[in-house]
Amino acid sequence: MIQSVSKDNLYLILPYKVSQLAVLYADKFGVSLSNALKTIYCSNTYQQLEREETKLWHYGPVALLEYWIKNH
Repeated sequence: MIQSVSKDNLYLILPYKVSQLAVLYADKFGVSLSNALKTIYCSNTYQQLEREETKLWHYGPVALLEYWIKNH
């Protein structure tokens, strides 16, 4: 179990966060799940998400989608 998130262990929670975001993204924009994943992994939002200091990893999937829409 992760006691606290740091730059050394953030990678452990990213797949879960991205998968949740991808499901919402695919549904909202009517694209395939694989297309949604590619779009997310290539986005500035993902670059920010993988930086621990931005604290985007605190966001749930709905908030992450709203962040993506706002910043895309």
